Amino acid sequence: MKLTLCLWLCAGAAFGQSKVWIADNGDGTYKNPILHADYSDPDVVRVGEDFYLTASSFNAVPGLPILHSKDLVNWALMGHVFTAQPPYDVFAKPQHGNGAWAPAIRFHGGEFYIFYPDPDYGIYVVKARNPAGPWSEPLLIKTAKGWIDPCPLWDDDGRAYLVNAMAASRSGVKSVLIVSRMNPEGTKLLDSGAIVYDGHAQDPTVEGPKIYKRSGYYYLSAPGGGVPTGWQLVLRSRNIYGPYERRVVLAQGKTAINGPHQGGWVDTPAGEFWFVHFQDQGAYGRIVHLEPMKWVDDWPVMGNNGEPVLVHKKPNVGKTYAVQTPPDSDEFNGGRLGLQWQWHANPRANWGFPSPLGFLRLIAVPLPEGFHNFWDVPNLLLQKFPAPVFRATTKMTFTPHGSEEKAGLLVMGTDYAYLSVKQAGAGLAVSQTICRNADRGAAEKESAVANVQSFTVYLRVKVTEGAICHFSYSSDGEAFTEVGEAFPAKAGRWIGAKMGLFAIGGHSGEFGYGDFDWFRVE
Repeated sequence: MKLTLCLWLCAGAAFGQSKVWIADNGDGTYKNPILHADYSDPDVVRVGEDFYLTASSFNAVPGLPILHSKDLVNWALMGHVFTAQPPYDVFAKPQHGNGAWAPAIRFHGGEFYIFYPDPDYGIYVVKARNPAGPWSEPLLIKTAKGWIDPCPLWDDDGRAYLVNAMAASRSGVKSVLIVSRMNPEGTKLLDSGAIVYDGHAQDPTVEGPKIYKRSGYYYLSAPGGGVPTGWQLVLRSRNIYGPYERRVVLAQGKTAINGPHQGGWVDTPAGEFWFVHFQDQGAYGRIVHLEPMKWVDDWPVMGNNGEPVLVHKKPNVGKTYAVQTPPDSDEFNGGRLGLQWQWHANPRANWGFPSPLGFLRLIAVPLPEGFHNFWDVPNLLLQKFPAPVFRATTKMTFTPHGSEEKAGLLVMGTDYAYLSVKQAGAGLAVSQTICRNADRGAAEKESAVANVQSFTVYLRVKVTEGAICHFSYSSDGEAFTEVGEAFPAKAGRWIGAKMGLFAIGGHSGEFGYGDFDWFRVE
């Protein structure tokens, strides 16, 4: 299967500014988070005057996002590395919490490299001459369970190395960092690796290492202490195998920014250093922060003397660039989906079709065998929560071909809720469905059924502080009627809650479908 990246210039969504979160304050400063969306485990690299960021994508596809920025504050989503995830038969079904974990992006020898782990299979590498793709097929360079969070280093003498952490859930090993020799092409490890740091005593659950070399020192930057409450430490040594000195360089302190957790360093052409990392915010996911970074006695000092910043002067990149944000709304006008959308599993050809006629058609395909709830459904088209407070509205025309078919608007996590429309006599009915403990196989509960006369219905979810979701519907797009109860969104497995669209239930002959005219986030 050839893996390609959709160029952002060809994407169906218009690249306007988000109406719900902009980090650029417009006065030479920025606010954190720079991305109020679930770009977990971010890593960043600079090539010339351009910055590129990638992040974990787990089981969602297309996978491994590529974002681009000129100033580290304003980011555009370019696309993704792959359109389906190997092993392809495994990821044809939802694999919550599995798949592409924390990646590292680097530029070496005229090529972009991304090393990423699948905790159940090992460490993969992909390459591209252009970050807009095409990217190579994922190559498994280390077959091993529990080897996670890889990052490469090409040393001054031409030798290449890879550092990684370990996941006890798969390997029975954790809280250590391992360095392996690697061939210069980045396609093969040359030994079985050596432990260079044991964090059990001071830094339990040390993971997510990034490796750098500066002024003769090797640096390992890694978080310890666990995702919600941990800290960022830096280790340094004159020898890549150690022994390493240790220092905590960023911690919550007196701020409200818990974690702060793993990320990557980057410099600007003017010689400034910056640190991009995430903060775990529950249902909102792992949102992305930018910290200033300076050097004192060959040690990095991050944030405001080791504590995260909320507002700061923007990086000095020599120019002022226009505000950019990843897309959230989609008018479905260009014959391509907006780049923000991801499927719950490797997609099949009949799940949905964007149309240049100005709509997205989702087909009401049959539910998976042994269906319990939406936790098992692969054909959910979802995107990240983009802000702490927002509302999302979609206009849908439903054409059912059977009474079991339905389509609608969904908020997905370990608990989920949705508004759906289905056939009811000669018309349609709209209702709210909630499923709590979906990951444990719990049953759905439908309520608040109301008949509607038109086959075109507007569905809305309003998200208030604390990720509380309020659902409503309308027949004219003007007067909305609230439906059911308020629903507290819940995170998924290692990810934040997501919102999106679905159509399900076909079982014989031609399946019904939902035509979504647009999806607007305000």
